[in-house]
Amino acid sequence: MRDLIDRLPGGSVITDPDLLYGYRQDWARDPGAGNPLAVVRASGTADVAATLRWANQHRIAVVPRGAGSGLSGGATAVDGGIVLSTERMRAITVDPITRTAVVQPGLLNAEVKRAVAEHGLWYPPDPSSFEICSIGGNAATNAGGLCCVKYGVTADYVLGMEVVLADGTVVRLGGPRLKDSAGLSLTKLFVGSEGTLGVITELTLRLLPAQPPQSTVVASFATLTDATTAILAITGTLRPSMLEFMDAVAINAVEDEMRMGLDREAAGLLVARSDAPGEFARREAEIMVAVCQREGATEVFHTEDPEEGAAFTAARRFAIPAVEKLGTLLLEDVGVPLPRLGDLITGVAAIAERNDVIVSVIAHAGDGNTHPLIVHDPTDAAMTERAHAAFGEIMDLAIALGGTITGEHGVGRLKKAWLPDQLGPDVMALTRRIKDALDPHSILNPGSIL
Repeated sequence: MRDLIDRLPGGSVITDPDLLYGYRQDWARDPGAGNPLAVVRASGTADVAATLRWANQHRIAVVPRGAGSGLSGGATAVDGGIVLSTERMRAITVDPITRTAVVQPGLLNAEVKRAVAEHGLWYPPDPSSFEICSIGGNAATNAGGLCCVKYGVTADYVLGMEVVLADGTVVRLGGPRLKDSAGLSLTKLFVGSEGTLGVITELTLRLLPAQPPQSTVVASFATLTDATTAILAITGTLRPSMLEFMDAVAINAVEDEMRMGLDREAAGLLVARSDAPGEFARREAEIMVAVCQREGATEVFHTEDPEEGAAFTAARRFAIPAVEKLGTLLLEDVGVPLPRLGDLITGVAAIAERNDVIVSVIAHAGDGNTHPLIVHDPTDAAMTERAHAAFGEIMDLAIALGGTITGEHGVGRLKKAWLPDQLGPDVMALTRRIKDALDPHSILNPGSIL
């Protein structure tokens, strides 16, 4: 350990047990988290490379960590390993000419948005946790967010990166070029790899002009079927800039905290937005209002006021913290092809009833990505067992509907048991071959994904 400390700038390595404890888990709170040997807080690519060379030489596991806001256990420490934190890596350079930003992974998503906004530009991917999640973690999990229905996910905005491989080799992939067909698409290989293939130390991000003003539509429905039918009718007619869903549990949990006058009797609530240019935003909003009314909405509200619209978006973003006040959560992010969204949401309701647990469903409904939130009391062993049973059944249901066990949070450690069921043996074998080629000693995030 002394030789690693000597290779790095002073203060980079933490070994105090009390301080190490805070780096053992991410927000998934994996109960199997180990006790790391040390935490390395890297200040740059050279620190990451030195750490990985040392770890590879001594066959020491390395778990990369961003802000620790992950929800799948992808940043769970292992016994005797190193937690490699990128929290100190926070540089950013914006180029308005190419509409790109070169950023280090420790910056928060919100900080990137603010920095590029000073140049009249916009970085679209916006996880609900955008104020506390790191841009490096977003790339590691291929994070999405509320505007994915129109603008896509993190992978759609990563043009290039610098990444350190398991043996400490530093490679640069891609760059500030909107078109580049030279060689294999290796950049895409590392986005979403959850720190199992390399550690991202720099990202080149594609930016867009500032988002136009938005019109907002909020609609309440008496049944889940009416709500999901309206979702499909909207997406079959136009492409909104946001189309979000909350069920009755989430509606009431948010209303308890925010007192916005949400319909507590509703089975489902949609929050939709349009940022079409000029008068087209109002026209698209009017179309969404008409669709919701046709599909049985009990109440529809339309506003072009930016503050009102932002308030409803904030209410949707607050759904997970609000539901968490009801108990400890097991969080899912299963997704299905849009035509099966109704089957998934009603199926989750049946699973909740069968297991006698509360499961609240919120969703990026426009792209079929749902977040079932399983509420339980960890001091009640029987309830906890039922909650974990529901967790597995929900993933089985998503796979059976032709969907995925994770739309944007990653597989991590909590979901890897179900990955073979989704991918099949041939794809799992291919995944292992890629992992073995890039990390033959399996030091990078062992236990995650595979």
